[in-house]
Amino acid sequence: MGLRFIFMLTANDKTVEDAEIHLGTALAAGIHHIGFKDIGLSFERLKNLNSAIKSGGATSYLEVVSLDKKSEIISAKAAIEIGVDILMGGTNINEVLKLLKGTNIKYFPFPGKIVGYPSSLLGTVNEIVKSAKTLSLKKGVHGLDLLAYRSTCDVKTLINAVCECTEKPVIIAGSIDNRHRISNVKNSGAASFTIGSAALNGKYFSAEKNLDLQLKAIMKDVAEVNNHISKLYPKNLNHSFGEFEDIWSPRIAGQINDMQIKLVKVKGNFIWHYHKTEDELFFVHKGKLMMKFRDRDEIIKEGEFIIVPYGVEHCPVAITDVCEIVLLEPKTTINTGSIKNVRKV
Repeated sequence: MGLRFIFMLTANDKTVEDAEIHLGTALAAGIHHIGFKDIGLSFERLKNLNSAIKSGGATSYLEVVSLDKKSEIISAKAAIEIGVDILMGGTNINEVLKLLKGTNIKYFPFPGKIVGYPSSLLGTVNEIVKSAKTLSLKKGVHGLDLLAYRSTCDVKTLINAVCECTEKPVIIAGSIDNRHRISNVKNSGAASFTIGSAALNGKYFSAEKNLDLQLKAIMKDVAEVNNHISKLYPKNLNHSFGEFEDIWSPRIAGQINDMQIKLVKVKGNFIWHYHKTEDELFFVHKGKLMMKFRDRDEIIKEGEFIIVPYGVEHCPVAITDVCEIVLLEPKTTINTGSIKNVRKV
């Protein structure tokens, strides 16, 4: 699955006033995980915001930053009524767990000592790890929301230590504003991370303040860190066939899992043969091909294809002078099948 990016519609620990506009930008950019804080907007707007997130096909997150018990309980009740998918943050775990019992909301509380506003994480690495272990053992706690980049200790050491102490997923929050920090989070084994202010304020991608480009820069970095960037580019069949002249000698042009895409030029008759375990697809790019079977002959014209199942004896014949064919077949396929022949490739 890889490291997840959670876009927070927040700045300075508040849901921003124009959150609805930014949500539209995020959904259009293909963001699948979107969150907001329990303060900043009215309850009705937060409820509508959550509905819009889920209607857009994204997972919704509500992060509690209220520090006193009473406010946190109010926020937890609001999360239930709003219907968020994941509740993050908070420090009054036992009280919140009672409220969440019987709901489908996943709970990721803060480990360690949280103080101030905007929130900061205090304590040594050992103290925070001890808290993380304790929380992880509680039934109903699905993971942890670690304010690593608002910590007073070495952040990289902290993230690694917390991720190592629990098998439950860890979300890294705080001031993540560059690819280096994303890479550190990925290498630690964390499941997700949040970015809000850095994107909204145009600080992540310094070349352009536009939110759409900020989000695209973040997603590109996440994809590269996850090794989810494709190294493949379009190939032109005319150009590819023009690179060789050999007849009845398939060239591998690509591979999809265990299936290979092969290009072959054929002229005249091949040999009768069959394949013990491999199906084959013949797509005619140029020319005309006749596929001879023991019970009939089939003509395949340009733009058409035929599938030859394994075990079926067949003999390809080029009706035109040279016929260009795209083959799709398992990588174990030998062109002459079970027959020993000088044309074997």
